[in-house]
Amino acid sequence: MGLSTHVLDTMHGTPAAGMAVALFATDGSEPRCIKQLVLNQDGRNPDGLLLDASSLQRGTYRLVFEVAAYFRARGVVLPEPNFLNQVSLDFGVADPRQHYHVPLLVSPWSYSTYRGS
Repeated sequence: MGLSTHVLDTMHGTPAAGMAVALFATDGSEPRCIKQLVLNQDGRNPDGLLLDASSLQRGTYRLVFEVAAYFRARGVVLPEPNFLNQVSLDFGVADPRQHYHVPLLVSPWSYSTYRGS
């Protein structure tokens, strides 16, 4: 069914449009970048799934969200050094026949995630 993400900016109460995200495969000795993208107006990948059902493999992955750059671009004044720069989420795919949705709720000071549907 594939892999997807959705990012909500909890500071402004909006989708995190314009946030840069990178997806890595982490099964090998070094993480391998699979995809880089910028979230659309709904806080999602403009191309739909990050990985479709035929591309999603059993293994470990990492999503890296460019949180500080996103909030600076929104005009938020962040301290130096800022509290959150990048948020990296490491997760595993045990059954690639299932859908894996990895949402992120984020502010300049906190974040949470879960396996969505």
